[in-house]
Amino acid sequence: MTMTHFLETTATPTGGADPIITIVMLVVMVAVFYFFMYRPQKKQEKETNDMRNNLSVGDEITTIGGIIGKIISIKEETVLIETSGDKTKIRILRSAVRNVDVKAEDAE
Repeated sequence: MTMTHFLETTATPTGGADPIITIVMLVVMVAVFYFFMYRPQKKQEKETNDMRNNLSVGDEITTIGGIIGKIISIKEETVLIETSGDKTKIRILRSAVRNVDVKAEDAE
């Protein structure tokens, strides 16, 4: 028996991959995508919506545009903030609030 004949008879078939392995790999990839991308994004969106729904008069906030101010009134979808020492007032959308820097209870 020659060496080339031995290699030809012991080689594995070069057919396609096992379909079960392909399905398992696809399921694993979907699970990884869900746990590392989709789930954290949804959690962050929920926290942001909760923060915006729990705004109260007296909170010091920062807007998405970088404006810092104190909430003086809240309506349905708008918030009126005071931005400086000379009492400049700006009406912004509730969705434009990036974060609450100081809660009204903490400021007192």
